[in-house]
Parts: sequence; C-alpha cells; structure tokens
Amino acid sequence: MSAWRGQVVVLTGASLGIGAEVARTLARRGARLVLAARDAARLQVVADACRREGVEVELVACDVTNESECRLLIDRAVARFGRIDALVCNAGQAMWARADEVAEWSVYERLVRVNYLGAVYCALAALPHLKASRGRLVAVSSLAGKTGVPMRTGYSAAKAALNAFCDSLRIELAGSGVSVTVVCPGFVGTGSRARNLGADGEPLGRSPFDEAAMMTVAECTRRLLDAAERRDRELVMTARARLGMWLKLLLPAVVDRMASRAMERGR
Repeated sequence: MSAWRGQVVVLTGASLGIGAEVARTLARRGARLVLAARDAARLQVVADACRREGVEVELVACDVTNESECRLLIDRAVARFGRIDALVCNAGQAMWARADEVAEWSVYERLVRVNYLGAVYCALAALPHLKASRGRLVAVSSLAGKTGVPMRTGYSAAKAALNAFCDSLRIELAGSGVSVTVVCPGFVGTGSRARNLGADGEPLGRSPFDEAAMMTVAECTRRLLDAAERRDRELVMTARARLGMWLKLLLPAVVDRMASRAMERGR
C-alpha cells in the first residue's frame, strides 16, 4: 500500500510542470489533495485529472506572494480535511538574464517573493498542523540554490535563501516528528521555461533550452516523492550534481566553469 494513501497533501504551484505531475502522481497513490496556483483555469484541469483517480481534491486559487492568501490556503485545507499531513512548497518563478542587462530591477523582488517568501508564508501557516500530524514539509528548491549559475542571479539567490530557511527550520523542529526535505532539481523538461523572466521583467515567451534532452518531469516527480516518503533532508538528483557539490568545496573555480557550460548546453 502506498505511504501516501489517505494523506492530506497541500501542494503549491500545482497548475503546471513539476507541480502538476506531483498532483497527478499523488492522486494515483491515493492522497487527498489541496491544490493551489494562481491560474485557476489550469488548476481546474489538473484537479479534474486527479478526481478521475477517485480521490478528494480541494482547489484553491492562491498567489503565494500574498501572506493572507497563504493563510487562507492552509485554513481551507484544514476546514476541508481536518488535518495536514504534508506541505509541498513548489510554486516558483525563474529568470534568464545577465545581471548587468536587467533593466527592471523589481524582477529581483518578484523572484524573492515567489521562490522564498511564498514557501515561508505557507510553511509558517502550516506548522501547527504539521506538528499535530508529525508530517512532512517538502520545499522544491533548485540546484541553482546550491551553487550560483549565470543568467539566474535573482533565482539562485532566492533559492539559496529557501535552502537556508529550511536548514534552520529543520534544526528547530528536531524532536517534533516533522521532517523537512529540500529538493534540488537541475534541468527538468517541465515545458514552463517560457515563463522565465527576462531583463525587462516580462516572461520570455520561449524556452532558451532544448527541453527534450532534460530529465523528464515524471522521473523528477518519482525521485521527489521517494525522498519525501523517506523523510530525507535533501535530494540532489544526479550523480554529476552531487559531484559538483563536493568539488565546490575543493575547486570552486572548476564548478563555476561547469555551471557556465551547463547553462550553455541546457543540461
């Protein structure tokens, strides 16, 4: 039997990419779902697919950059199901621009609010309920939060802040029964990179990479849920990325070059 069967899972950024695949996979595994995203129409499509698996779904249109909407999301989950067993903070926004070419500086604030504060708001609101259930907190970060990469200065910084928050929170929660898992994917073929913010602060409208050569979103989701189920503290998804983390301690300039080449190739 799946460890997720009957579990109440709150998932942000559920309308596309990794979030949508996590929602559909959890539905197949029997979880009860509270799905959140800004795009209500896309979210409805995902919710309908999950309901066809025979599970209960609560749909909440939510902008995680708004503190009150994050509180409402958690309140809605508890009102519907009476508990929260897992919170997956997946909502995110990326960028694709050199820092010295960014004309709209507010893009940096946007990236911090979505990638960092959105997860913080949801986590803080959910903590009492996660403590009650001895549940799981899962933060979908990025390999870019472990080591800086070109063209993503704001995104890397926001994800690094998320990593540090989760590491600190994990220590505070020792003995509470709540696990904190940080997931750091590299390149995943989500099909959503056209939403990357450019130098003008607007979505690019196209992906700068060949996404067909990347890890599939299904494989990323499988690894993510396996790590969450085991209550791992961190998941770096590929052997090459794990090697890079070790090399950074010894030969940081080498890792800088690796990051630059990876961004050029898109993998």
